[in-house]
Amino acid sequence: MGAQKSIHAGKAKIDVNVDFTHKLCASLRLPSLRNSGSPLSLLIGSLCIKHPNLFGGSEKLDVSWDKGLYDSNILVAYRRPRPQWVAQQCFVMQHSLSPEIGVHGIPVDNFSRSGSGGVNLSRLSVGLDLNEPASSKWSSTTSIKFENVRLLNDDGRSITRDLDGFPVTCSGNAHDSMVVLKQESQYAKFTMQIEQGIPVLSKWLIFNRFKCVASKGIKVGPAFLLTSLTGGSIVGDMAPYQAFAIGGLGSVRGYGEGAVGSGRSCLVANTELTFPLSKMLEGSLFLDCGTDLGSGRLVPGNPALRQGKPGSGVGLGYGLRFKSPIGHFQVDYAINAFHQKTLYFGITNLAS
Repeated sequence: MGAQKSIHAGKAKIDVNVDFTHKLCASLRLPSLRNSGSPLSLLIGSLCIKHPNLFGGSEKLDVSWDKGLYDSNILVAYRRPRPQWVAQQCFVMQHSLSPEIGVHGIPVDNFSRSGSGGVNLSRLSVGLDLNEPASSKWSSTTSIKFENVRLLNDDGRSITRDLDGFPVTCSGNAHDSMVVLKQESQYAKFTMQIEQGIPVLSKWLIFNRFKCVASKGIKVGPAFLLTSLTGGSIVGDMAPYQAFAIGGLGSVRGYGEGAVGSGRSCLVANTELTFPLSKMLEGSLFLDCGTDLGSGRLVPGNPALRQGKPGSGVGLGYGLRFKSPIGHFQVDYAINAFHQKTLYFGITNLAS
């Protein structure tokens, strides 16, 4: 199905991973967002170039490119050596392109899937990451970046309005610009993210967006019970693509991505019980629920109301977790409040 190859060119290392998995994704009923006659549209893979000593002073340069069926991400990171007891600096330039189905996607099959809304998000960011020295339980990252966000249709052309004629940017122009100061802190099982839009220019976005995640796990005999609670909100200037999308894998299973709702605020609770079936295989039972707290109407253009999203939902089901040396494989089977069933498939911690 695919191929992996590592090449050493002097001190630099090039990792190539190419995979033709269109048939696999189609068989799992992933949404078909657009039709393309190009053979490259069926290509999934990654290319990574690493240099450990770029200018002879232990400077590290990482260049990576990841491509999915409908999305891509290019990342350039440059790190200078610093003592371990001070914050580590990393200069980052990143460009990503992905379909904005979490907010603009259209729920289908009783909200079990999300179809294309004809809106794609192109984001270019340039800035600096500061990673504070981590302790056994505490870690913190601060970043300041300039971001330029452009909305495109499925043909790659810039758009200012969605299919219903409502603006897709905050400025009303073809793109939004902003300088974002972001603080992400984690202590044990609690994570807090705060983003602040800085008004460098009068037309740039000014906002405060926060998100927090708390989780707790306990042993129940041979089984393990994990519960988590996620909440967030945004105040100030807001574009539709900044809304919290509720629904899908990692949120409320049984629904398509963003099919529960998209709002200025969100609250999602997840409970999962895993139990061993063999040395490498685990079973799971889960219950997910989420709500936009009635804030969907506060998103510019109210895309959730126009797409008939309920604003709250509950999903439950069961799954399998397979742990192998090359990665962790996850299969979940869920049913939502509309009695529509959905199958999810995921791969995490894939070895390079």
